[in-house]
Amino acid sequence: MLKIEAVVRPERVNIVIEALLDAGCGGYHTANVTGKGTQQGVEVFTGRGATTTTRAALPKTIITTVVKASMKDAVVEAILIASKTGEEGQIGDGKIFVSPISEVIRVRTGEKDDAAL
Repeated sequence: MLKIEAVVRPERVNIVIEALLDAGCGGYHTANVTGKGTQQGVEVFTGRGATTTTRAALPKTIITTVVKASMKDAVVEAILIASKTGEEGQIGDGKIFVSPISEVIRVRTGEKDDAAL
């Protein structure tokens, strides 16, 4: 089993979720977060044509799911396509993190691993 976490632009969340469901992902959760990565802030117009770059943390959304290892490629590909801005993508489109999960337990029934997904 693998945990897949995708940090995406907030305006792309619904598109990414639809892609996850279409890829066969059974469940997910989301959280609004702020952070700073490669994007390094945003350019802001200050008036009279002048611009400045703010270094503040930017709003993002993290989408987390746990899937069988056999679904990894389909889920990652779905996220890549859905979260990319335009044809080429842009700085700030996000990142995907894939981590192994050693055990999953459903609280209600005590089912474990694949049965708990």
